[in-house]
Amino acid sequence: MLLFLEETAPQANPAGGLIGMLPMLLIMVALFYFMLIRPENKRKKEAEQLRSAVKNGDKITTIGGIVGTVVDVKSDSFVIETSADQVRMELMKWALSTNETADAAAKEEAKKKQEAKAKAKAAKKAAKENN
Repeated sequence: MLLFLEETAPQANPAGGLIGMLPMLLIMVALFYFMLIRPENKRKKEAEQLRSAVKNGDKITTIGGIVGTVVDVKSDSFVIETSADQVRMELMKWALSTNETADAAAKEEAKKKQEAKAKAKAAKKAAKENN
């Protein structure tokens, strides 16, 4: 009886199992790329842009929480003035966390674009009503 069961048992095909797992493996790699690698690269690119766009007069915050105004920019560092006592510190560009001046300018620009869009929409609506 055991011989009969052994003969009728389906034979496992190791090559078929590997081919069947390949689509799942590709889906996992794609998910890993889109959920982890791509957003991290985007954040790194934005941080590098922020650091390269620092200029004199910008109000910045470092990763250590030091707030100050940029008074000199060098290739890989910048000098900030931190208080009314005119204390100056030289920091590396990688220590930059936020640039409040650039953030405020970006918000103002976005607001102007939104207002222009609203005006264009209102003008379009008025022109449509006049016809």
